[in-house]
Amino acid sequence: MVWGLPLIILLCGTGVLLTVVLGFPQIKGFWHAIEVVRGKFDDPDEPGEITHFQALCTALSATVGLGNIAGVAVAIHMGGPGATFWMIVVGLLGMATKFAECSLSIMYRKVDSKGVVHGGPMYYIERGLGKSWKPLAMFFAFACMVSSFGAANMFQTNQVALIMNESFSIPPLATGLVLALFTGIVIIGGIKRIGQVTSKLVPIMGTIYVVGAAIVIFSNISEVPALLYQIVHDAFNGTAAVGGFAGIAIAQAIKQGVKRACFSNEAGLGSAPIAHSAATTNEPIREGVVALLEPFIDTVVICTMTALVILLSGAWTQDANGVQLTAIAFDSAIPGFGKYFVPVAVALFAYSTLLSWSYYGERAVDYLAGEKGILPYKVLFCIFAVLGAVWKIDPVINFSDIMLGLMVVPNLIAVLLLLPKLIKESKKYFKTLKAGGFEKQAKLAAKHRKAHGLD
Repeated sequence: MVWGLPLIILLCGTGVLLTVVLGFPQIKGFWHAIEVVRGKFDDPDEPGEITHFQALCTALSATVGLGNIAGVAVAIHMGGPGATFWMIVVGLLGMATKFAECSLSIMYRKVDSKGVVHGGPMYYIERGLGKSWKPLAMFFAFACMVSSFGAANMFQTNQVALIMNESFSIPPLATGLVLALFTGIVIIGGIKRIGQVTSKLVPIMGTIYVVGAAIVIFSNISEVPALLYQIVHDAFNGTAAVGGFAGIAIAQAIKQGVKRACFSNEAGLGSAPIAHSAATTNEPIREGVVALLEPFIDTVVICTMTALVILLSGAWTQDANGVQLTAIAFDSAIPGFGKYFVPVAVALFAYSTLLSWSYYGERAVDYLAGEKGILPYKVLFCIFAVLGAVWKIDPVINFSDIMLGLMVVPNLIAVLLLLPKLIKESKKYFKTLKAGGFEKQAKLAAKHRKAHGLD
């Protein structure tokens, strides 16, 4: 019920609305986002704990995960090639949603006397809409905390334990303990250490996966044009039966594509704004611009490449689970590659998700219980990582998925109610950008730092 048609309409409808009223930020902000991530406008004197690049990598490490490997395979197996088209469309719409929610996270964040940032939907609900909205903010924080234990933790370690046991006969308990240990080592250091690790891990794992997928795609390049035609055709006409695959209607292609994109890039969930609120900047829209790159990288690039690998191999008609299906697809082009490459990719992607979601949960606990709740939460998070690897976790995951879906409601209520302020701020920012105002500021700041020996 939670992840049914109403939520899908809410997510997609909000994406369309934000795209139009904010003047297509996906297009006008894209190149600027790359410049910001490269550090062109960085000013270490501004408040925050991590760089724009580290904020992007932290949020990406939460979204680039099992959804890109297993989830895409399930979507195509159940929705046919046309699901890929709708996945890309929703990914593009999600760029506007991420832009909006992550801009608000900077606009209404709180930086305490120690320089620690407190931000995310719970803060823009309470500080943007007023104290009377605090129950909604508390509900979001509770849902976020619960989700961090289930879908973002136990499910990840469970899937890694399964594939490591199947591929290399590694006991599930050993997998759980190793993941918990490596997670604990990093998260004890807070967002600064998480940002340092993810800024190295995400580019490496993303590059390895994209290169592996590109090898498969380019080795079958002559088939790609016909496959792209089939993806677009089936998106509007449904899919005829192929081999053991039952033909499906357009509605199923749309449902599976939309659902996968929403799960994968987390646009509208309100999770990424927590990471982006820690970025070092005084400009809310600047961080929103950085955030719009996430759905593009996660869904439009990585999920699409996974889909092409699966479709080119013909494996999508086989009766296998998501991870196995993707492994079979890679093996069909490079024998033995899927057997070793996919388990390693799953482990890396799951580990990165654990790191980022531990921070999301930690910030939710901080909002609900204060600083005293953070250390117990981190210890529990690591314990749950081990339990996820060895337990039958279906009931836990079902409850966690409900909470994950319900995070959308308070988050998007706040985004839509704060939209007038966001439109005003966005127009002002892009006007200054067009006039070259920010470039002048960046040059002056660099000159000041050099003169005072601060670089």
